[in-house]
Amino acid sequence: MDCIRVCSFVNIRVLKGISAGKREKSIMRDLQKRCIYFFLLVFLFYTCVIYGTPALDLATLVNEASQNNPEIKSAFERWQAADAMISQAKTLPDPAINFGYKNMSGQDSMYDREKMYGFSQEIPFPNKLYLRGQVATSEAQSIKQDYFATRRQVIAQLKETYYELYLVTRSINIFTRNKLLLVNIEKTAKAHYAVGKSSQQDVFRAQTEVTRLISRLLMLKQERESLQAEINRILNRSQVEQIQILLALPHRPLRHNLAELNARLTYASPHFLMRLKNVERNDRSVALAKSEYLPDFEIELARSQRNENSLRENGYEGMLKVKIPLYFMTKQRQGVRGAVANRAASQHDLRNIREYLLFRIKDNVLKIERANELINLIKNILIPQARFTFDSAKASYSVGKVDFLTLLDSFLILQENEIELHGEQVAYEKAMARLEEIVGDNP
Repeated sequence: MDCIRVCSFVNIRVLKGISAGKREKSIMRDLQKRCIYFFLLVFLFYTCVIYGTPALDLATLVNEASQNNPEIKSAFERWQAADAMISQAKTLPDPAINFGYKNMSGQDSMYDREKMYGFSQEIPFPNKLYLRGQVATSEAQSIKQDYFATRRQVIAQLKETYYELYLVTRSINIFTRNKLLLVNIEKTAKAHYAVGKSSQQDVFRAQTEVTRLISRLLMLKQERESLQAEINRILNRSQVEQIQILLALPHRPLRHNLAELNARLTYASPHFLMRLKNVERNDRSVALAKSEYLPDFEIELARSQRNENSLRENGYEGMLKVKIPLYFMTKQRQGVRGAVANRAASQHDLRNIREYLLFRIKDNVLKIERANELINLIKNILIPQARFTFDSAKASYSVGKVDFLTLLDSFLILQENEIELHGEQVAYEKAMARLEEIVGDNP
């Protein structure tokens, strides 16, 4: 509208008598500049609306997931709940307060009344409360390691999804660029066919490749939306929010060799430490189960007031009760048996998770080494060779020295090499993310 108003304003000025040629040219140049500025502002506004979401680096998303992910929050609350159970397990049972009143009548119609009040306290056998506290402490430490394992697992899942989104985005950019290039190749093929330098089949083949690229773009765009939805789920965001990623992956070298990474497993892996704490808990559970063979005690103290024939008497009473494990054959003995079985099961779980994590460490180290070698090979040798071959074939095809299939093959090879390069970069970073989940940052 501003452009139209400017045009109308200029036309009115012209109709009013601006007839000098130089002034008219100056006005037209001013009009063109204003129109250009107007359309530039419209373009920038459109760009801000459509692509206004700023690109986020991975560290920002990781921090957001650590604070907002429901699974991480749930694991943290379980840890807090288990930590609150430690003091409860080490505390004596609640005491009981006793009240009593007795009123009896005899044949002589005289009344005998008695009041009683006191308290009782159950006292477990010495060392039982300590063992219960140790069991609860080991349980809380195990759940704490489960929280750390959950946090690392969610972050690793976020990183892998982010890297997949990066690959899809880069692939879309490559296919979009190559679609324009294929359209130009199609035009060249049509021009050659028009003058009899090539067959109509070359035109059809070029059109087919353009259609294939459009089909792959549609699938990639759908996959991009799915990956963005997955990231929003992990971040606990609305599903309508767009995720803009940085179109560059910083290359992080592997700092430690396989032996050093294996050594870090025993103190840096929450998956391993969680099972280790389970073994400690079950060791203490066995000791606690054996202590159940020992009796518990109960102390009861009471004071009484008795009125009899106008006489008042006060008294005190003390009582010690002992719980005897009379049914130890079906109770305490089976409790020890169950605790021993749980301890054996936790030891097997510890050995199993250790071997599994050692396998995952080695597997990811091998994937990192393979991806690193392929990245260097594709980036430094294959892509330069493929680009040189394609440029040469394109120049030769324009003058009729090579056929269309040679040009198309060189184009497709270059395209696949570029996609493969980004794929290996993503494979490298995903393996690094899985290592970080096992042994911590900076593996």
